[in-house]
Amino acid sequence: MTQTERKRPGRILVGNCSWTDPTLIASGGFYPPGVSSAAARLAYYATQFPIVEVDATFYAPPDERNAERWAARTPPGFVFDIKAFALLTGHGAAPERFTPELRSCLPPGVAGKRNVYLRDLGAHAEELLYETHRRALAPLHAAGKLGVVLFQFPPWFLAGHEGREHIRRAVRELAPHRVAVEFRGGGWLSDDTGAARTLSFLESAGASYVSVDEPQGFPNSTPPLSAATSDLAVVRFHGRNSDTWQIRGRAASDRFNYLYDAGELGEWVPQIRALAEQAGSVHVLFNNNYRDYGVRNARQMTALLAEAGVSPERPPAGAAGAAPPPGQETLL
Repeated sequence: MTQTERKRPGRILVGNCSWTDPTLIASGGFYPPGVSSAAARLAYYATQFPIVEVDATFYAPPDERNAERWAARTPPGFVFDIKAFALLTGHGAAPERFTPELRSCLPPGVAGKRNVYLRDLGAHAEELLYETHRRALAPLHAAGKLGVVLFQFPPWFLAGHEGREHIRRAVRELAPHRVAVEFRGGGWLSDDTGAARTLSFLESAGASYVSVDEPQGFPNSTPPLSAATSDLAVVRFHGRNSDTWQIRGRAASDRFNYLYDAGELGEWVPQIRALAEQAGSVHVLFNNNYRDYGVRNARQMTALLAEAGVSPERPPAGAAGAAPPPGQETLL
């Protein structure tokens, strides 16, 4: 559908990247007293936001039974974005997190490594991983609750023929599930010409570009470029903490220790509005998972969009409860 054919802006869904982050739970600032089980936390989260990103599937392959539970514990219309397992994105992964079938692909010389890569396993492992994703995510797709499968690529995933073919294959293998792509350097957006070439390629491949807000000035920094390359656009907020962006050996949440202020979030309101005029859906997700910072900023962004005359979606009908009204978004 072209922009001229669209009669109204696309849906805008704002949420958080995780409902089970340990620091979020420990903060005591989001879940009410007594909401302590996995089922209760997801059910409560779905009363506050219409979308969530699942990050656990980056560390271990998605599981069909978990997807069935997620679908059952959320109301109609709720949306899950799912991160692809690390091996499919060029990252390493710990063998103890593999499925038994994937573990059987480990060559003898690799089995004892702390982290292995897809190149260590061979072609059959890649086919197996795509099949695992298709099978595991089918319950969410059948329930109409699957948003995108997010491929977050590392800095060593380089722009070029091999990288483009990898993305094309992901789109083919995971169809009808939708694929979104986030770059961390790699030369994909190194200058205006490269960025235009990359966005054109993603559009032709049928993949959604992931716009990001993150610290700048590092080799793996992605510029805050907003673009829609399919009918579903994605924006992810990682925080702007330059001091922690490249730390290693500490909890992942330490990297994202950043609370946006209203002015910083307001910079994105016109860009999100523009994306909604180009795409049928816009997913706005906060990955500053440090204590309750992500959910606070997600509520704040929801209020800012509403104040600007853009109507982000509220939690879906059937969720028992409602998000705080605009103006109370920081009272968590």
